[in-house]
Amino acid sequence: PPQGVLADFAPPRPPLVPALVVQCVTEVETRGLTEVGLYRVPGAEPLVREWKRRLLQAGGALPALGGVADIHVVCGVLKDFLRGLKEPLVTFSLHPAFLRAADLPDDAACGTALRHVVSKLPPANRDTLAFLMLHLLRVSHSPDCKMDVLNLSRVFGPTLVGHGSANPTPLAIMEDTPRQCKVVARLLSLPPSFWRGFLGTEQENLVPV
Repeated sequence: PPQGVLADFAPPRPPLVPALVVQCVTEVETRGLTEVGLYRVPGAEPLVREWKRRLLQAGGALPALGGVADIHVVCGVLKDFLRGLKEPLVTFSLHPAFLRAADLPDDAACGTALRHVVSKLPPANRDTLAFLMLHLLRVSHSPDCKMDVLNLSRVFGPTLVGHGSANPTPLAIMEDTPRQCKVVARLLSLPPSFWRGFLGTEQENLVPV
């Protein structure tokens, strides 16, 4: 069963990024930025499921992910959590606007349109997207990972952008896939300062030094 929408997992005070997301990202940035194929190499499925269950059931005090030997399992938990949401991070209602913005051929117009659509997202979705974009930019800048923006957008297109409805037709699925990747690649081309603006001064609590 779908596990609810993102806001159901967000903390009461901004930045509204679910603890599971913060913890997985922190763990990946602490010890994963030298791993080849980060987010592309799958973690062992039973372990991914088990750790996701543990983190979602833990409530306040999350179990330490240091106990997960394989960092790809942590990546898998994050992807699985985002994929399992009742609605993708970019939401069903804004899905068409994200696709339209990413399709604009002019870079400046595209950037302006995307900034506008991002600002219309529900606060938890917006903050979490900002947090994830800054994380993926750091992954893309790590030469050891060999995961450039194109690779990352292929992995995260279906996960973050998904489809415009809960039950897409086979045709929609086929047509959406390349456009999902394009949305993520375009979002990753926005300046980091744009994303940092949503996380505000509290982001020191979020981002590992």
